[in-house]
Amino acid sequence: MKLFPQSFQSLESALSNATLKQRIHSANIANVDTPNYKSKQVSFQSTLNDAMNNQGMSSYKTNAKHIAFSSESSNFNPTIKENKSTQFNPNGNNVDMDYEMAELAKNQLWYNAVTERVNGKFNSLRTVINDGR
Repeated sequence: MKLFPQSFQSLESALSNATLKQRIHSANIANVDTPNYKSKQVSFQSTLNDAMNNQGMSSYKTNAKHIAFSSESSNFNPTIKENKSTQFNPNGNNVDMDYEMAELAKNQLWYNAVTERVNGKFNSLRTVINDGR
């Protein structure tokens, strides 16, 4: 018997990916003055697009009449890519502080939204456990 619905797994994955992005952007910001440091980016969207193009997605069916994406199950793991194509500073560093701060803020908003959704799910479970009280 599963205690939590499958949506919790998706939310857990979203929180893990947001945490990874937070670490990468923070590392980029921390190394803004490090000579020859190349910025890194988390590439989750390209992994998802590749899986969708290869029909590697699976679906969770609540009814036998629902159409499945594929018979295979895919695991979407983000990859970390190093940006070696640009150079912003004469010391070989390519960290763009404005971009990193904007991405950090965007990621924080995403993380907060997913956290609120997890809290909502737990509140719903709490309501069911307490018989609607």
